[in-house]
Amino acid sequence: MTRLLLAGVDEVGRGPLAGPVITAAVMLDCRHTIAGLADSKQLTAKKRQLLDLEIRRHALCYSIGRADVDEIDQLNILQATMLAMQRAVAGLTTRPNKVMVDGNRVPDLPCEAEAIVGGDGLVAEISAASIVAKVYRDSLMADLHRQYPQYGFDKNKGYPTRMHREALLQYGAAPCHRRSFAPVRNVIRSNG
Repeated sequence: MTRLLLAGVDEVGRGPLAGPVITAAVMLDCRHTIAGLADSKQLTAKKRQLLDLEIRRHALCYSIGRADVDEIDQLNILQATMLAMQRAVAGLTTRPNKVMVDGNRVPDLPCEAEAIVGGDGLVAEISAASIVAKVYRDSLMADLHRQYPQYGFDKNKGYPTRMHREALLQYGAAPCHRRSFAPVRNVIRSNG
């Protein structure tokens, strides 16, 4: 009988006005249980970072996928997310025979795949992917904050907070902003 090699996939960063969309694919090792896995949004930043280290140390394998701002603007956020998920699964060093994706859609993959709404709170592999993706993207946004501190990316992670929208109006769009998203597009047009 073939052993089930399950990968969990989740994304972070579909809603922000800036930065890439990040996905992670994680295959957990059944010989090492990781306590405390949950939807990354339910965890503190410190807990996410601790779990991220444990996942990276003890998972069978994991991979990060991303779609950058230009791809998001060219494809649309949904298709860019699907592309990033395909990249994450393709980057796994062990081939899964099933992929479980958080949400209601699955990308085109070379193996069986299932979408699970709320999967990041139900399936350990998806929870692990949620955590790895979130920690990775938060680190990228901290790097972008150092380049563009006026937008407050260290706090808002690129999401359209009031402060971020006000900074867009005051400073215009940076290269890391998603020009196809209405708040950014409108600022570019009004400054144009």
